[in-house]
Amino acid sequence: MGRVIYWMNTSIDGYIEDSRGGMDFMDPGEDFRQAANDHVRRTAAFLFGRRLYEAMEKPWTQELGKEGAPALEREFARFYRETPRYVFSDTLQTVPEGLTIVRRKDAVSAVTRLKQEIDGTLQLGGPELAASLLDLIDEFWVYAFPVIIGGGKPYLPVGEELRLRLVEHRSFASGIVFRRYVRP
Repeated sequence: MGRVIYWMNTSIDGYIEDSRGGMDFMDPGEDFRQAANDHVRRTAAFLFGRRLYEAMEKPWTQELGKEGAPALEREFARFYRETPRYVFSDTLQTVPEGLTIVRRKDAVSAVTRLKQEIDGTLQLGGPELAASLLDLIDEFWVYAFPVIIGGGKPYLPVGEELRLRLVEHRSFASGIVFRRYVRP
């Protein structure tokens, strides 16, 4: 049975994007890149909201996997391309090979089915998609970068309170702090 892990990188004040929609405040060190590669190596499928898909797809399929890119980036790009990817969108009509479009209205039933069909980690990304699938998320992962940006797009949209239990935390030499939570 699959496990849904909602993983997003944030500022320490909980934002995944700054107020202009940028993510330039995230400066991953080699230690973070290695941890990301270790996780993605074991990922069975990616579940993306449309905007996160658009931010990830071109860089990791076209640019960062090329010769001349740092070895850890090429490795991540290879894992990314080899992993089945599902994009949840009502506006996209076509996607490249390796991707499957799922209509947003079908998100709950599709992820419920994927959890039953796929053994391993289903890595969920995108705060609006995560909010719509909250009851199906098994773990919440936060990599907090050492910067305060004061506003922008939050890790999860404002909504109901959700109590969690911290089961793992780790500090990186680059100043990034990882926290992994599960439901109590």
